Amino acid sequence: MPILGYINLSLTNLGLYTIIAVYLALGLHFVANNNKQLIPSRWSIALESSYASLHGLVKAQIGAASEMYLPFIYSLFFFILFANLSGNIPYGFTVATSIVVSLGLSVTIFIGVTILGLQLHKVHFFSFFVPSGTPLALVPLLAPIELISYLARSVSLGVRLFANMVSGHTLLKILSGFLYPMFTSSFIVAVVTLIPFSVFVGLIGLEIAVSFIQSYVFCILTASYLKDAIDLH
Repeated sequence: MPILGYINLSLTNLGLYTIIAVYLALGLHFVANNNKQLIPSRWSIALESSYASLHGLVKAQIGAASEMYLPFIYSLFFFILFANLSGNIPYGFTVATSIVVSLGLSVTIFIGVTILGLQLHKVHFFSFFVPSGTPLALVPLLAPIELISYLARSVSLGVRLFANMVSGHTLLKILSGFLYPMFTSSFIVAVVTLIPFSVFVGLIGLEIAVSFIQSYVFCILTASYLKDAIDLH
């Protein structure tokens, strides 16, 4: 007789690598802790540079008066970054390639930003869907268009992250599938295969760069949505 009934507590790849991404982010901050050292380590310098970049992002996008959102943007960046980077390890799993995670993040952020806008501006929040200076006769036409554009944010933010990570990893998987049989064939073919293999290594470096870029872009758009909810621009 099962103790927990029909509750399934199995750990999937998605759950495992989500936990790994969280602990990698926490581990980086533990290693880079410089409270007891006079000279900062390389990890500390890298972490402080990341903090300065994200602080500048929030200040530029939202404004100095709204730096209360910096911890959220900061945590979001490092979670997505390590979730993306862990997928570049052979036989690893990229959390962002799960549409459930990507859309889950974007929809959750969208709902939170909308609630924030309603909390700050009450009914005046709906003026966001009517561009300033719009003639009264065009309001019935433009308001639904602005509403659809606003609702599309909940999907576009996650789909952008999902599509970029899936496309890069799919390309690497296809190329690796071609390279392996070529390396295991004759000696001459294996030597010639070094040329496409060098391209493959370059694509791996590009995919690592994409992991950083997509994390940063996701945070920029999130900060931009926060700014719209706060200022109604």
